[in-house]
Amino acid sequence: MAVTLSESAANHVKNFLAKRGSGLGLKLGVRTSGCSGMAYKLEFVDAEDPEDSKFECHGVVLYIDPKSLSYLDGTELDFVREGLNEGFKFNNPNVKSECGCGESFNV
Repeated sequence: MAVTLSESAANHVKNFLAKRGSGLGLKLGVRTSGCSGMAYKLEFVDAEDPEDSKFECHGVVLYIDPKSLSYLDGTELDFVREGLNEGFKFNNPNVKSECGCGESFNV
């Protein structure tokens, strides 16, 4: 099982952590939400949870909780700019469908 970051996403996270002044890495997870059933969640990690899986990519440590790992296995987190918009994009091979607004997904 693995979760990765693109180089662009890693640089963006590193910049955020530097501005924040603290943090061990980024925690990715999923939660029940939206019209399709699940939504992604991102948060900074200040203290390790021994139950989390850790992945290091381009110098950034990703933490994934045990319940989310099966939904995120194989996912690459990217940071993209499209026109005036920019943000993280989850390239998740497990997704079967997404809602029209792009806020939630189903596996």
